[in-house]
Amino acid sequence: MFETTRSKLHETNSRRPRLVEREFDPKRLANLHNALLRHVENGHTPGLVAYVYHRGREVIDTIGTTAFEGREPMRRNTIFRLASTTKPITAVGAMVLVEECRLRLDDPVDEWLPELKNRRVLRTLESAIDDTVPAARAITVRDLLTFKSGYGEVAFISPTCAYQRAMAEARLPLSHWPFAGSNDEFMKRLGELPLAFQPGERWLYHMSGEILGVLLARVTGKTLGRFLSSRIFEPLGMKDTGFFVPREQLGRLPVCYASDLMTGQRFVIHEAGQGYAASPPPFESGAGGLVSTVDDLAAFGHMMLNGGVLGGERILSRPTIELMATDQLTDAQKAVSPFFPGFWEDHGWGFGLGVVTKRNDVGGTPGRFGWEGAFGTSWFVDPHEDMVGVMLTQRTPASLAIAPLWKDFWTSAYQLVDD
Repeated sequence: MFETTRSKLHETNSRRPRLVEREFDPKRLANLHNALLRHVENGHTPGLVAYVYHRGREVIDTIGTTAFEGREPMRRNTIFRLASTTKPITAVGAMVLVEECRLRLDDPVDEWLPELKNRRVLRTLESAIDDTVPAARAITVRDLLTFKSGYGEVAFISPTCAYQRAMAEARLPLSHWPFAGSNDEFMKRLGELPLAFQPGERWLYHMSGEILGVLLARVTGKTLGRFLSSRIFEPLGMKDTGFFVPREQLGRLPVCYASDLMTGQRFVIHEAGQGYAASPPPFESGAGGLVSTVDDLAAFGHMMLNGGVLGGERILSRPTIELMATDQLTDAQKAVSPFFPGFWEDHGWGFGLGVVTKRNDVGGTPGRFGWEGAFGTSWFVDPHEDMVGVMLTQRTPASLAIAPLWKDFWTSAYQLVDD
């Protein structure tokens, strides 16, 4: 269902900014709808929910169903598994503690994560797991936020190296996600492995976000979920965001599909109302474990767009948001940090989120920040255009690249701009 009634959108979430009288161009809205509909009609995904806010106007589009061969329509209140779209939210939680001076960006994390004291580092990534040298310095909070801790997905660099095999045996890399043990067990297994690279040397995906989540739990003395709920979700009215879906709401959790990276063939990884999000997890993954809705993520986006405040609730200061959305990587670090093909040509990395650095596409406004998730979610904020966008589905991309659905959503969102 294609909703363009601004009054209804505004009434259901009073924390959003006051909307202007001017509507989006109906023909442009049809372009957005049709571009997204094609991905349903061609069989890539059974359905999706999309949201765009731009300069006082907003629109939401619900398309398709919650399962292939299913009849349950995608709805505005459908709950989605976020995967890596979790990462910016955990980073905001960390910066709440930084602003309170309970954490400092350049302090070692050893006090709270003693498993990471006195690190050893592989002599080279191709070395045997015990061929190491001492770490030049301790891991800091900044290293975790910028994904330069020395831990991470080395499969992007050397998928068959001994270090990757050791990570898999410990059930730590993304190929074995989510981790099935406790925070303490996670840190114990991680602490038994050396760093792949020196702290601060280069960017590695994912693992720093998981460590960051454990750090927040230990510093606050709460579970990560309870901390994020009290400091972010409850103040912003994000009532459907958390690390699991309550039993009485499981009917809102759709089927989640994956893609075979060799053939592109789809298969079910989580049935409707089932999977890791259907019950409280033993390990609350700060890098990928949250579930949420389009309205909750829109509220989070508006908070970031508004310099840390929404509906009278201040989560962070404007300078902190600006710091988070600043590229923290040098050109030299990007050159030795493989990721998706061409990613570093127009992107950088801030604190727990990606940052557009170069106008290289219709939606490529420098300074736009946010992140995607492997289950098909995309969330970005554009301060220059005064824009928030959210696109949610439950189908992994068919290749290790920015998904065509994400590209089409953002192209279609930006073609709505008419001023």
